[in-house]
Amino acid sequence: MRLLSRFVLITGAALLAAGCASGPKFSEVVSSIPTLKASEGRIYFYRTSMLGAAIQPTINLNGVAVGTSQSGGFFFVDRPPGNYEIVMASEVERKVTFVLAAGEQKYIRTSVGMGFFVGRPQAELVSAEEGRKEVSDLSYTGEALKK
Repeated sequence: MRLLSRFVLITGAALLAAGCASGPKFSEVVSSIPTLKASEGRIYFYRTSMLGAAIQPTINLNGVAVGTSQSGGFFFVDRPPGNYEIVMASEVERKVTFVLAAGEQKYIRTSVGMGFFVGRPQAELVSAEEGRKEVSDLSYTGEALKK
């Protein structure tokens, strides 16, 4: 019984570690993040919660996959002004819609909640102040930034 408990604990820890972001911290890449073009807006996607860390749902922006929701990670995309819809799906589909203006930065916090068969991805638009604060502790999971 004791051996089984250790096995379960070690397996659980390995699964949790496997689902966590492992890129450089925000403080290490902030100076490499390109200046936002005046004609575009920037959308940050991030996930602070460790719940369901092994589940990394795809994030779709206006029908195009732009990345995955990884525990402890963030990434961003730059887009022209306009209407946007974020969709994350498993056994249910979650959507967030918003308007992006030129020069604006939007922050989308993602998470995974309990589902009947699988985790249920969730996304919510948060204030720029809250988003900047939460992203500052996370690891960059996007494409390589040029230094």
